[in-house]
Amino acid sequence: MITPDESADRVVGLVEAAVRGGADIVQLRHKGLARGELLALARRVREIADRSGAIFIVNDHVDIALLSGADGVHLGPDDLSLASARRLAGNRLLIGASASSPEAALAAIAHGADYLGSGPAFATPIKSEKPVIGPKGVAAIAAASSVPVFAIGGIDESNVAQLTAEGLHRACVIRAVAEAPDPEAVARRLRAMLLPK
Repeated sequence: MITPDESADRVVGLVEAAVRGGADIVQLRHKGLARGELLALARRVREIADRSGAIFIVNDHVDIALLSGADGVHLGPDDLSLASARRLAGNRLLIGASASSPEAALAAIAHGADYLGSGPAFATPIKSEKPVIGPKGVAAIAAASSVPVFAIGGIDESNVAQLTAEGLHRACVIRAVAEAPDPEAVARRLRAMLLPK
């Protein structure tokens, strides 16, 4: 689960619900908080991840990831380079990158990415400027990659079967959980749907 840009208390509540529902990884992505507030929130999410056994990733900020004791950091094209992040973090952090083509995936892996987020798998207002690559596009990236690949973008209960039909069993969601009346139940159903049969 990736967190939405909402109040810190709301984010904490969603993270708690998601991990109760079986989310294995939680990524703190918040574009609106001041750095000090983001660090405080990251430390709260770290505590939840510790209790649940979930992996905790911070979006964009290597320093916040290190200071909060996160397991990893996810870097986009406008963030610190993978090589610079690795110099700062050493082996203390998993480092993820975004890739929308097999070529971008191979370049990210060559620069040290431990995992990839690939999409948009479906249309999403969060990345409305990016062309949708679809489940087949994500599958092509996964086939070319030597690291785990997570589908991202517009994924919910109505379309997750299109991912598994392509052999994809890792997905990141924001709205599917954050906007659900019962986030825990949705997280549980999505996890069950993603498990290989």
